Amino acid sequence: MKLATQDKPFFPDNFIEKLMMVKDLGFDAYEVDGNVLVNRFEEVEEAVVKTGVSISSVCGGYRGWIGDFQEERRRQALQDIEKILKCAGKIGAKGIVVPAAWGMFSLRLPPLVPPRSPQEDRAVLLDSLGKLDIIAERTGTVILFEPLNRYEDHMVNTLGAAKELILAGGFKHVQITADFFHMNIEEKDIARSIIECGNLIGHVHIADSHRYQPGDGHMDFVSGFKALHDIGFDGYMAFECRVLGDDPVVEYRKSVEYIKQCIAKVVR
Repeated sequence: MKLATQDKPFFPDNFIEKLMMVKDLGFDAYEVDGNVLVNRFEEVEEAVVKTGVSISSVCGGYRGWIGDFQEERRRQALQDIEKILKCAGKIGAKGIVVPAAWGMFSLRLPPLVPPRSPQEDRAVLLDSLGKLDIIAERTGTVILFEPLNRYEDHMVNTLGAAKELILAGGFKHVQITADFFHMNIEEKDIARSIIECGNLIGHVHIADSHRYQPGDGHMDFVSGFKALHDIGFDGYMAFECRVLGDDPVVEYRKSVEYIKQCIAKVVR
């Protein structure tokens, strides 16, 4: 299991300096924003070559959602993701993290009744993932489909729901992003859910129980890491969190060490 990080406000803007800091903090790779990757591709590519720090994956940076209520915005999402995946493939990134939607609707918040039925949601997602499956094959990448918690999305909240869609569509280039923050809310048993999805899990996001840096909350990472080890997961686990503390660089470094200690307890 390897560690990656998304961008942070205290990282340099220059990409060579950014990736050097990523390496110095103890990470193996960097998870880049899709819009940044497309618009600063040459700079990112040069930084990867000069620092030896890989781009593990892409997250966000496109318009709309693959499960968007508005058809025009859904098409924009598919078009933007295709551009991002072309760049991701060229730079050796595994793929792009994609939820059904984020912040578009929640069944737990008013108005409580969505403008589309569950059956229509399913049909839209199967269509979008089917199109992206073809694009991922062509670009040598993977769609890393991410379930979100019930307050951030109403369509796909659990690893099992993501697995069901992937199997129903027969997709060969769609895998699951297992996010510890969302799993902490939605999964009855995180370790069991990971085991049940097995090799469909292609990527992991890490944040603690309060969505800040790992080690600052009460998340049980060790049992989840053991489950990942048991299914043979050897991909990237990307930190997706805010950072608490007077000196965020110091606190972030401590968090990386904490996670490495958790990994060491299950990988011997």
